[in-house]
Amino acid sequence: MTCEQALPLLSAYFDRELDVTKSLEVEGHAQECSRCAATLQQHDALHSSLSAAALVFAPSRDLELRVRTAVRREARPRGLFTLPPWRWAAVPVAATLAAAFAWSVAVNRGGTSGDDLVLAELVSGHVRSLMADHLVDVATSDQHTVKPWFNGKVDFAPPVADFKASGFPLVGGRVDYIAGRPAAVLVYKRSQHTVNVFIWPAGKEEGQALRNATVQGYHLLRWSGSGLTFWAVSDVNSTDIESLARLFQEAG
Repeated sequence: MTCEQALPLLSAYFDRELDVTKSLEVEGHAQECSRCAATLQQHDALHSSLSAAALVFAPSRDLELRVRTAVRREARPRGLFTLPPWRWAAVPVAATLAAAFAWSVAVNRGGTSGDDLVLAELVSGHVRSLMADHLVDVATSDQHTVKPWFNGKVDFAPPVADFKASGFPLVGGRVDYIAGRPAAVLVYKRSQHTVNVFIWPAGKEEGQALRNATVQGYHLLRWSGSGLTFWAVSDVNSTDIESLARLFQEAG
């Protein structure tokens, strides 16, 4: 092999992209050719420089969460109005309308209430999780698996319990983004229905009493405990949601 033949192959050889035969030919040539050997040394020096700690990007622990929340925010139901016609066939009409109405509930109520915006985002997050086939990030009924999964993804420890014996089996958990903050979400089943329980640290302005709400046919219930705010969202009846809230409160 001559230098003219070897030089175009040196970069691929260094990156181990050549087949065995070509690699052996280039290696044998470099052992006898100081020019090509020097070129390989330059590749090695450049690789070492680019691998220096000062040039290596170390992502923060919350990067995954911020990327997920950014994608989900861009995928909010407001964009559903501009979907091309062929896309509508892939989305159940009822779920699409529910998500769109949930997003616009603040407008329908005047657009000035922070509570209205929270309700809209909660229903939107609930419906979006059903539409996007992204109900859970960790799929298991084992509370001892779900609870530690949230470590490093949210800055608090959500209580996790499986209430299968009471008719609310745990499905899993995920992280969502509600009202400008990350929220842990526990997912339960009630017969064929899904119940999303959104959890985040309680703010000073949030009351302690139970609060019921209904938005576009979805029932929501808020309660507080251990410095956390809970919002359950589902299309089950309000009695069932209240039963789930009591189970959480009794579990402490």
